This record gives sequence, C-alpha cells and structure tokens, in this order.
Amino acid sequence: MDSDQYRTPGQLIDALLAECGWTKRVLATVLGFDETVVNKLITGRRAIDGFMALALGEVFNVDPNRFMELQASYDLAKARIETRPDPARVTRAKVYGALPVGEMIRRGWLNATDVRDVASVEKALTAFFGVSSVDEIEALPHAAKKTAVSTPATPVQLAWLYRVRQLAVDMVAGRYSPQAVRDGIERLRNLIWAAEEARKAPRILAESGIRFVIVESLPGAKIDGVCFWLNDMAPVIAMSMRYDRIDNFWFVLRHELEHVVRRHGRAAVMLDAELEGERAGEGPLIAEEERVANAAAAQFCVPQDALGRFISNKAPFFAGHDIRGFANTLKIHPGLVAGQLQRRLNRYDLFRQFQVKIRSIVAPGAIVDGWGDVAPVGM
Repeated sequence: MDSDQYRTPGQLIDALLAECGWTKRVLATVLGFDETVVNKLITGRRAIDGFMALALGEVFNVDPNRFMELQASYDLAKARIETRPDPARVTRAKVYGALPVGEMIRRGWLNATDVRDVASVEKALTAFFGVSSVDEIEALPHAAKKTAVSTPATPVQLAWLYRVRQLAVDMVAGRYSPQAVRDGIERLRNLIWAAEEARKAPRILAESGIRFVIVESLPGAKIDGVCFWLNDMAPVIAMSMRYDRIDNFWFVLRHELEHVVRRHGRAAVMLDAELEGERAGEGPLIAEEERVANAAAAQFCVPQDALGRFISNKAPFFAGHDIRGFANTLKIHPGLVAGQLQRRLNRYDLFRQFQVKIRSIVAPGAIVDGWGDVAPVGM
C-alpha cells in the first residue's frame, strides 16, 4: 500500500481496514480498546500517540513512524487554519532575542519595569532608539575594527552606542579645534607618570572640545572605546573601561584621540572592540585607521624605540626593579611599561603587579553610566 496518498492518520487506518476486510469493531477487539476509540482515531478526534502508533504498526505491519508523521502533519495543518498570524511575533523574537532588554531595564536605560510587559518595553525601546516603531531599530553606520569596510554593529553594541550618544548630546564641552586636541594630548602626556593624575583627564578632554563619556560595557559587547562626531565641531570619545587597569585606560584613550586628530568617525562611527590581548595584533584585516591609532597609542604609552632597546638589553628576563627604573627614566607609570611589554611579548600573564586599577580615579570627573550609577539624560 502507498501510504503517501493519505493526509491524516484516520485516512490511513480506514484504508488499512478496507485492505484487511476488517470492521472497526474487529480492530477495536484486536487492539483491546472500546470501538469508540477507533472511531475517534479515524475521524481525527483523538490523536495518535507513540504507544498507539506502535500498536497499529504491529497490527497492520506498517512503520509506526508513518502514523506519527501523518499526525504531526495533520496537527500543523489544523493549527494553520485555527491560528491567527501574528506579524509582531517575528519582531518580538528579533528584539528580545538580540537586544539585552533585561539588562537595559536594570541599568535604567529603558523606562520599563518588567521585561514581560511587551507593550511597555516596546514603547521604551522606540524612545531609546528614537524611532516610531521597533521595526525601525537599526544599526548606526560605523567602521568596525579588524575589517576594512563598514559592517553593522551587533545589537548589543548598538544599544551601548545609543546610550553613549544619549549622554553625549546633553554634554557641554569647550570649543573644538584640531590645535586644541593636539594641545590636550600634550597635557595628557604629563599625567601618565602617576595613576592619581588620571583624575584630570576628563577636564582636559572637555577643555579640548571633546565630549568624554564612560559607559559600562554590556555582556558580550566587547567594546573598549568609540569615536564619533555629533557634528563637525563636536567629537565624542566613549570608553567602557571593561579592563580596569592604568595601561588599558591610557592606550584606549590615546587610540580614540588619534581618531579625533585624524577626523576619523565623521561618516561612520569608529567602534573599537577587543583592543586588548592577542586579538589586538596587526593582522591583515585591520583597517588603516586602526593601524595608525594603535601605533599612536603605543607610542604615547611608551616610546617604542626606547622600549625596543629595553627589551633587547633585558630579554628574556625582566626584573621588577628594571621595569621601575626604565619607567622612572621616561617619567611614566611602570604599569604602562608592563602593558606594552605584554603586547610586544604576547604574554598577558606577566607584570600584572604594576597594572593598578584606575576607574575609581577617573570616574569622579567624568560622565559615568554603569556600575550601579545611572547618568541623567535630557536634564
């Protein structure tokens, strides 16, 4: 028998009964069930379960899977008739599956209290992203690290970028000029000898015409910093400070400053992710903008020629007193030397004793969002 011609399990059972010359009562007797059970199976009022499929398979010498496949196909067809399409379901899957809605509520970014209140959450999301419906939420144009062409931000990175923009729009900074930024970099260079001096960095950046924001990273975002422009006279630098160390702070900040100096990020946001670790190397897919920013940041932290000579003289062993002495000679904090040694040697497990925490030093003078604090917006 060709069972492929049947659309329901009942049709197949009815045909098998006819082929065997059986009545429904005979089948009920063979199965050990009441005749009403057989009637319900044939009319579709009772579904075929695994046990029934096995029993029918034994009785009729038919693969039990065929009964289950017909039942599944019938159930789905019936559901299509009885269920109303919900166009918003795909949108909800996209929003809740991609955006960290719960974390955004917890951080105070969304004016909602319960992630299960879909209407409230969607209203808050449209306000957050500045769109009229959730269908319009899309990525900011940006140039992502490790690629020579612009690619969309991940939804998590997108949420972080929009929060940065919200905060930056309300900020007041000094008058921007290329010379003011270059002068600001020189003033910052005078701070890198002591961790405590970093507290002055936010004020110097503001006086240089740069809006500087610190926003705690979202899980999975892997963002270290970003540079973009609100307009031709309003550059913005934001950092996540996900690595709370002096060497990482100065490297990422100077990296973003080089973007400002070269006016990168005007047409597309310069999103810098994973500047830390071996993934920050000079691979072939790193855009030229990132190469020059990496080079400027490394040179700012430790003059690279001097570092090369130090490595040549001391390798393969780098004693703590040698690192301190080298740092004192250059008038920089030894944590910066430690960070650059890690990058050069690709050994991020070494010299950690020099890499002091710095976020608590920088934060009091900056606009900070995260770590339990919610920066005010639109005030």
